[in-house]
Amino acid sequence: MENIRNKLALLPDQPGCYLMKNEEGKIIYVGKAKVLKNRVRSYFTGSHDGKTQRLVSEIRDFEYIVTASNTESLILECNLIKEHFPRYNVLLKDDKSFPYLKITNEKHPKLEVTRRVVKDKAKYFGPYPNAFAAQETKKLLDRMYPLRKCNSLPDKVCLYYHLGQCVAPCEYPVEQTVYDDMVGEIAKFLNGGHTEIKKELKRKMEQAAEELQFERAKEYRDQIVAIEALMEKQTINMADAMDRDVFGYSVDKGWMCVQILYMRQGKMNQRHMSVFPFYGEAYDDFLSYVTQYYSDNPALPREVLLPPPPGEESVEEAAEKSAQPVVAADAARTAMVAETKESYGEAAEAHEPAEEGEAAEVGESLRRWLKIKVAIPRRGSKRQLVSMACDNSRVALEEKFRLIERDESRTAKAAEGLANWLRIPSASRIEAFDNSNIQGTSAVSAMVVFTDGKPDKKEYRKYNVKTVQGPDDYESMREVVRRRYERLLKEGQRLPDLIVVDGGKGHIAAALDVLVNELGLDVPVCGLAKDAKHRTSQLLVGDPPEVVPLPRDSQEFYLLQRIQDEVHRFAITFHREKRAKSMVASRLDAIPGIGEKRRKQLLSHFGSLKAIKEASVADFRAVSIGEALAQRILDALHAE
Repeated sequence: MENIRNKLALLPDQPGCYLMKNEEGKIIYVGKAKVLKNRVRSYFTGSHDGKTQRLVSEIRDFEYIVTASNTESLILECNLIKEHFPRYNVLLKDDKSFPYLKITNEKHPKLEVTRRVVKDKAKYFGPYPNAFAAQETKKLLDRMYPLRKCNSLPDKVCLYYHLGQCVAPCEYPVEQTVYDDMVGEIAKFLNGGHTEIKKELKRKMEQAAEELQFERAKEYRDQIVAIEALMEKQTINMADAMDRDVFGYSVDKGWMCVQILYMRQGKMNQRHMSVFPFYGEAYDDFLSYVTQYYSDNPALPREVLLPPPPGEESVEEAAEKSAQPVVAADAARTAMVAETKESYGEAAEAHEPAEEGEAAEVGESLRRWLKIKVAIPRRGSKRQLVSMACDNSRVALEEKFRLIERDESRTAKAAEGLANWLRIPSASRIEAFDNSNIQGTSAVSAMVVFTDGKPDKKEYRKYNVKTVQGPDDYESMREVVRRRYERLLKEGQRLPDLIVVDGGKGHIAAALDVLVNELGLDVPVCGLAKDAKHRTSQLLVGDPPEVVPLPRDSQEFYLLQRIQDEVHRFAITFHREKRAKSMVASRLDAIPGIGEKRRKQLLSHFGSLKAIKEASVADFRAVSIGEALAQRILDALHAE
């Protein structure tokens, strides 16, 4: 803290970025500030909420970088986050997962859906909020414009040529002007020129019909119908027909939800939602999300709409909060601006007052960086769009918490209900066991733990069965139960409220025999018997075991099914891993001249049996194996 206090005294009154570090020197948070001195000091003075306090508690040092302007600090923050991936920053992990439509820059161009944006002189359009939207658009364009479909040109024409969806450059010469016209039309369509293309298709349809080419006319008609079907989902319209992205956000309980509404040609067609925890100031972290979103986006809209910073209200919000109506002059002026916008679109922007305060700085910084219009609207239809995005994010966040609460209450009640059915005090902690082997080989056992009805994966355990020879499930159960609870008694750890074994009466009897007669423990044991289709069918408990009439449609029965499925999955996974290792060892051991020591050297050096098989004779020199033995190893593996 002495080091931090000394650094705080030297902070400048300038904009820049700061990097918070933990005791290992790792960067855990990156932020930006208009005045570094004020912002960084705020972390170490006063009280904070839980999420910020968690961040502050790990800070042991910090660095800062002074910038010439807020725009530079905005860009620098984005670059630093992408370079260091700080734990407490908003990380747009799916920024590369947005699908784009791409027209390749090749002699024979191709239209494709991609999630990777590279500088290859191709034309990119998007991003699309999901793969379905991108694929549907591509499907329509494939029918309208016959660019090549193959990754590499085949020897002869394919089915796409016969369907009229490819010009077949593999067999017929195609002039560059043909490609230029198609690429231009596709770009025009993807940039919002649907109406003009529909008019052109309608003209071609009517001309084909006049020339009695009815099949061709039907194709044009189908293309028009397909365009209308693709665009009919776009319900909210703006008169200016501009491409814009509308952002909104909401925060609650340390979580943030960001909604992006996509408007193309003035029509809203899709949305994208992200939900994530945040630790800094809400609006700053929201802007960090926006900058990361656009940092790798080559297809920018013409305008971006953002919500205002907290405390900077619109005219309508201010009037509502003061419980006073907007004065007549303001109301008339607002109506005039809205009406003018509907009639003349962007020309009406001149009638709005200039942005003030932090909003103006935010908008100006993003404008300079992105080279597009960034607006924080105060009133009118654009303000309504931003409010809609914020409302959607608020609803999505509330729904997330309701689902979490519902699941938690359901699982907790299921554990309580199970305890009531079994007539035991509690079933808060349940430990379940399952065995796995093939004819007694590679025998393993696994244990999973459920706490309050939810899996506690940190408590899972794997066991190699050591003392049992052959396929003996009961003895395997005895060994593993003995090893598990001998250790808990020795270390003084908490015993479970209930033990679940995957099996029937024999497995219950084996577990109880060890617990009661060897360890002197009184822990309830129940068994899950399966039917002929390997599904959970009965719950058995007691000594001798009796069937518990648990309804099959109850939450308690569903909890037992999840426990049985999880322990079975965990045991099978462990068994497969062990069996794979033993198969590798046995295949190498069968080769003359390979003992345990050389087998370990080979696997350590090459990493896998597949890598050994693909190696050359010279590669074996690194593990001191001569050419003769190396050739013998390769011959044996290839023969298998």
